[in-house]
Amino acid sequence: MGGACSSNAFSAVQLTISSTRSSRFRSNRTVSLFSVRACDDPPRGPSCIYVGPLHTATKETLEALYSQARDAYYSGEPLILDDMFDRVELKLKWYGSKSVVKYPRCSIRRHSTYADSDEDISMAFALASLWSLFLALGCSACVWPILYTVSTAYQKAFDSGGLSYGSQASGVGLLFVFNGIILTTLGLVIGYPVASASVKVLQGLWRGDLAALKGSCPNCGEEVFAFVRTDKGNYSPHRADCHVCECLLEFRTKFEQSDLRLGRQWVYGRIYLVRRSRRQREP
Repeated sequence: MGGACSSNAFSAVQLTISSTRSSRFRSNRTVSLFSVRACDDPPRGPSCIYVGPLHTATKETLEALYSQARDAYYSGEPLILDDMFDRVELKLKWYGSKSVVKYPRCSIRRHSTYADSDEDISMAFALASLWSLFLALGCSACVWPILYTVSTAYQKAFDSGGLSYGSQASGVGLLFVFNGIILTTLGLVIGYPVASASVKVLQGLWRGDLAALKGSCPNCGEEVFAFVRTDKGNYSPHRADCHVCECLLEFRTKFEQSDLRLGRQWVYGRIYLVRRSRRQREP
């Protein structure tokens, strides 16, 4: 009886050990298979459109990247960094793309209402054409009296057949000289300020010291524009009234160097709605 009990106990221990080994082998095999399958799966992550350098990217490619990055940001999985997103948006603004046009909105941090503004090349060209006309008028006012006096003097000299030294001829000559001096002086007094002012405005437009900005009014949404000085010595923002709702607007500008505009600055900014005090609201 004792030998049978001991043999039965020994066989039970062997069965327990074998079952333990088989269970360990199965668990190890399961872990190894799981690890192999996990390693075989390709890594999945957000991918975006390849655009290359921004200065050589086309407008269509940047618009596709901007739309994809914006949708991914709203879904909670951003594709690119904020700095890169701002650079793409700025490049599309330079292209004049409608995909980056933003309507008037409110700032939670500053508690202000604002809208984006861009440089209006057509208004700058119209202003340059107007001041070019003023320049032509000013130069004509300066030069025409001199040319008229000289041409009239030569014509009278040839018609008379030579210079006469009589008293009547000398009196007429003095009167003619006096009239020529008066005309020349009036031409210089009137024409020189107009011509010099025109030259200053045209130089400012060419250098980018004076820019035309357009955007939407933050209050009524109508399109507004203003001519803003952008020189470095001018730190005060430009203010103007909306021609529709008569609200006070403040134009704040920013500058970017442009290689495609012969070294000129590219101007853009924002239009802020300025709240008037109660005294200013009362008529």
